[in-house]
Amino acid sequence: MRPIRSLPTALLITISSALPAAARADDWPQWMGPRRDNVWREEGVVAAFPVAGPAVVWRTPVAGGYAGAAVAGGRVFVTDYVTDANVKVANFERKTSTGKERVLCLDEATGRVLWKHEYPVTYTIAYPAGPRCTPTVHGDRVYTLGAEGDLFCLDTATGGVVWARDLKKDYATKAALWGWASHPLVDGDRLVCVVGTAVAHAAAFDLATGRELWRTGKAPEQGYVPPSIIEAAGVRQLVLAKPDGVYAVEPDTGKTLWETPYDADNGSIIMTPVRVGEHLYIGGYQGKNLLLKLRGDVPGVEVVWRNRPKQGISAVNVQPFVADGLVYGFHESGELRAMRVPEGDFAWRGGGPLGGRPQGSGTAFITRHGDRYFLFTETGDLVIARLTPAGYEEVSRTHLIEPTNVAFGRPVVWCPPAYANKSIVVRNDAEVIRVSLAE
Repeated sequence: MRPIRSLPTALLITISSALPAAARADDWPQWMGPRRDNVWREEGVVAAFPVAGPAVVWRTPVAGGYAGAAVAGGRVFVTDYVTDANVKVANFERKTSTGKERVLCLDEATGRVLWKHEYPVTYTIAYPAGPRCTPTVHGDRVYTLGAEGDLFCLDTATGGVVWARDLKKDYATKAALWGWASHPLVDGDRLVCVVGTAVAHAAAFDLATGRELWRTGKAPEQGYVPPSIIEAAGVRQLVLAKPDGVYAVEPDTGKTLWETPYDADNGSIIMTPVRVGEHLYIGGYQGKNLLLKLRGDVPGVEVVWRNRPKQGISAVNVQPFVADGLVYGFHESGELRAMRVPEGDFAWRGGGPLGGRPQGSGTAFITRHGDRYFLFTETGDLVIARLTPAGYEEVSRTHLIEPTNVAFGRPVVWCPPAYANKSIVVRNDAEVIRVSLAE
């Protein structure tokens, strides 16, 4: 039973606009969920999977992509890339291909395609399977960002284009090695995006019109870090990261509050910085890690440590999760680690849901539900587990979907799931499925 769905559309839009941090607790309207924190707050969810596996509600064909689905207002939004080219190429190999990116809107109950918006695109990136950014639904609009910088605001009911931007053209730049992958952030009446390099690193656009409100920063390459908001020293701070620095700006103006250097390997700075008390941590490829202490008197940071060998978490595909005073996350080696802050050492480390010997960029997306975690693995398994300071404990496991792409010589599915209305919605490069997780 979902009584909120019977409310008039206008009222739902008003609720969504007034309370963006808690929009539709039973929906998953953006990357990492309603509050962008990878916490699933619904009740009535399975404690363990049935022997035969959970029921598949529907399957709908899609093409390639790494972008997760967004679920809001009885609809599922997903993006893909349709091409005849071979997209299974080496990890660091830029390869040109042509095709079309699509935004698909599906009926949440049946999986039926309600509308699609498509446009031609030429890929110049490595890992060219498809878009990376999960759609962002806000009110009656959905915002999508393609792998080559095509930014769209679409009407959720019809798929009509409200406004659009070509970030490559508007900011005189090119796609980073792995394309645009920084999920845009809705903050008030603004959409904050990582846009480019020499002209500007980030910009804010008016949600309704797409007009640029401010721009900030410069960078050698975009990086892949989604923008985030923290509050420190009594001030809201928009935190951004790029290959040569981590910085914060005023959300209203884009004015720089503080900045500290970073030295990313291969331009690879990916995870959103995570906060543990008064500390802010970020870790990138080849052990490039950084722990900052947030000042309490005025906006600013102090470097606690930088690039500690054999410590920290160099996150690649999986956003780390903070709980119990620890940072739980997958290191670039594929090892699951529980990192202490500020020490940078580990309460424990191991294979976690991937088991055995860790493999490079081993991936299992972490979502908390109550006192346990759902982990969707690169093998297409869904695992219920407990992550505590004492270690990793697996509770239940089921197989959901087949890996359809290749990385480091092994089959993988690297697409974050959505948890909504007591179900999981997840995709590979062939289909998107909804699976019931109701108890």
